Amino acid sequence: MLITTKIKLLPNDQQYEQLLSTMKRFNEACNRISEIAFEKKVFSKVKIQKECYYEIREQFGLSAQMVIRAIAKVAESYKVDKKVVHTFRPTGAMIYDERILSFKGLEFASTLTLDGRIDVPMQISSYHRGVLEGKRVRGQADLVLIDNTFYLLLVVEIPDGTPIETTDVIGIDLGIVNLATDSLGEVFSGKKIINLRKRYARIRARLQSKGTKSAKRLLKKRSKKEKRMARDINHCISKKIVEKALRHRSVIALEDLKGISKLKTKKNGKTVNKSQRSQLSNWSFYQLRQFIVYKAQKFGVPLVFVDPRHTSQTCFACGHVAKENRKTQSEFVCVSCGHADHADHNAACVIASRAAVIQPYAV
Repeated sequence: MLITTKIKLLPNDQQYEQLLSTMKRFNEACNRISEIAFEKKVFSKVKIQKECYYEIREQFGLSAQMVIRAIAKVAESYKVDKKVVHTFRPTGAMIYDERILSFKGLEFASTLTLDGRIDVPMQISSYHRGVLEGKRVRGQADLVLIDNTFYLLLVVEIPDGTPIETTDVIGIDLGIVNLATDSLGEVFSGKKIINLRKRYARIRARLQSKGTKSAKRLLKKRSKKEKRMARDINHCISKKIVEKALRHRSVIALEDLKGISKLKTKKNGKTVNKSQRSQLSNWSFYQLRQFIVYKAQKFGVPLVFVDPRHTSQTCFACGHVAKENRKTQSEFVCVSCGHADHADHNAACVIASRAAVIQPYAV
């Protein structure tokens, strides 16, 4: 299993300027490479390298491997969109690999700059120490600048947990009012985060109307605080779900939410109102799902992804599907058999039952 760790660097003033100047030169080179690639309509890494490798080395004074990494960054960006020329921020991520980045224990990162190699101290927490110790960093690493602080984003390979023997399935229904509900009846309410986001939205509206520099700084600060809050809540929920699956020796069943972006404008086939769009857009379904996935893999808990269609309209007791079954956000009453339940719990049970078909050994 591959996980990404975010390591804070502690450069002195001279090292900070060396890293910053190298990052800016790297992204200047990326912009020139992008212009050449777009002009000549060549977008693969090999073809771009043939067109401009020597020119970029001479013009920007980068090492051979830095030029290769810059070409790779540009080629990767054009995999998504080839209709317009791509530009890169002066402080956009700089890509390193094992030839231009190495480590001296867990204390220093030896990075190549325009002035040669420098050994930059790293701040390693006990968590990161446990993750990194004895592990090999895989592939490339990104040097990023966040709030004037340098970080290394390292991809580390850790072994999956030994698969547990399971005898049951726990279905998980993801939502807005309740962020997650499991088929055993536990509800992870979203009331706190919804109320906080409404409050933040009012504050944002006031700050945006001002338009001053200080207001923009506060907006940025609020945005980051909101993201940290959501991330922390998603971590706590995913941890509890995986711990419960371990206790009950259960498979975790989730909806396959590949098309979740469509929910930003549609709900049950209808266009949702502005406040609902805001809630659907702001809460990170994908993040919570990914947290559950990697924690489950770490502890050997099996995962099953099921078809999400009509889980909120399907009766768990008899299987009847109808829009009329869902009376309100929280109320479910089957029009066929009369089965009544909390709507989210019923949906979680439907998800679990669909997973049980995929995992026949799970009762």
